[in-house]
Amino acid sequence: MMVIGVDPGSVRTGYGIVRGEADSFSLVDCGIIRLSSRQSIPERIKIIYDELEALISSNKPARLALETAYVNRNAQSALKLGQVRGAVVALAMNKGVQLHEYAPREVKQILTGRGGASKEQVAYMARHFLNISDPIKPHDISDALGIALCDLLCERRPVPGRNGKTGSSLSKSNWSEFVKANPDLVL
Repeated sequence: MMVIGVDPGSVRTGYGIVRGEADSFSLVDCGIIRLSSRQSIPERIKIIYDELEALISSNKPARLALETAYVNRNAQSALKLGQVRGAVVALAMNKGVQLHEYAPREVKQILTGRGGASKEQVAYMARHFLNISDPIKPHDISDALGIALCDLLCERRPVPGRNGKTGSSLSKSNWSEFVKANPDLVL
């Protein structure tokens, strides 16, 4: 199973393509789509759409895992992020790729065991799962890889409190059940 994880942004969008087989994961591709703040939002959205479409066409992932929007104090930033997310959702639907969404805290919870984990901890766990020795930078890439890994982990080992619908999250009381059922995922 191959999944493309997307960490959306209006200036930098990270992506990570991960293959999961049996109990191992491998990195297929990762990178960042860099945009100029001098470009209009519609121009940036087109570039993101086109570049992700090319990645999906060449790699043929079964699923696209996307980080859900979070509340932002800056209304303009939130609107721009929402437009980028909308384009990515439309792309997944147009390409017939199954879409799963995960809240940032959920990705952190599943990868590290703590919903409040730092970006550095997510990057470390992405390196661990993918057996990568070099640091993964910038965080847009490690976050995208974390989202893809989260999706693969949820697919393999049903997570208590996650009912398969997009945007659902883990309840704190169920984390201990997950750890007991999956001791190989805990460091």
